[in-house]
Amino acid sequence: MTTPVTEPGLRLTVLVGESDNWHHRPVYTEIVHRAHAAGLSGASVFRGIEGFGASSMIHTQRLLSLSEDLPVAVIVVDAEEAVRAFLPQIAELTDGCPVTLDACEIVRSQGPGPGIEGEQG
Repeated sequence: MTTPVTEPGLRLTVLVGESDNWHHRPVYTEIVHRAHAAGLSGASVFRGIEGFGASSMIHTQRLLSLSEDLPVAVIVVDAEEAVRAFLPQIAELTDGCPVTLDACEIVRSQGPGPGIEGEQG
């Protein structure tokens, strides 16, 4: 069994509303595309089933109270320097949105094998 190689990293999490837009495009989509253009390792978007934000209004996916503005989390993980350099590129998108940074460990695969979306590790 091969011991995985780890390195320190930084996780950026941006919490937005599903209906938040930037120039007729969802904010979460704009963040992902900017992360890709910046050459970051990866970004993922997770749609919440229930939550509330600054408005204190609870949004939920339950059948009897359908919401079109569910919470969305955009998560980017990369080396600390890369993530910190990316922050100014999304500052205009995240004004008023909760943004968090968390230290993490990035696990790098050593051998061949399937990665995300069929990429080799």
